[in-house]
Amino acid sequence: MAKTDFKTIDEYHRTFPAEVQERMQQIRKVIKEVAPDAEEVISYQIPAFKYKGYLIYYSAYAKHISLASPWSEAFLKEFEPELKKLKVTKSAIQLPAKNELPLGLIKRMVSFRKKENDQKI
Repeated sequence: MAKTDFKTIDEYHRTFPAEVQERMQQIRKVIKEVAPDAEEVISYQIPAFKYKGYLIYYSAYAKHISLASPWSEAFLKEFEPELKKLKVTKSAIQLPAKNELPLGLIKRMVSFRKKENDQKI
């Protein structure tokens, strides 16, 4: 991968085809709806949102978009039924490009992460 130095989420988005940009914009919009006070940042050269610590990251690839965060056991248990259909690691959830984005699920996940961050402080 070429060396990058993104300063904004918009810069990151512009490096992808229009259909991928649209998918990322949908995720960005959901995050801002759930956590309007979240700060948009670039971390690890991918889009991230900070709300009382890191809330969630996302990144695009040829065949999927990943949502990332160090998922808690409580998070993974809460969303276990929905996550069974997806590739999941301790820190990432892959949303296949061939499928419609599960915006309702993403909204619930961001809400859950926001509550987790609220409880840490």
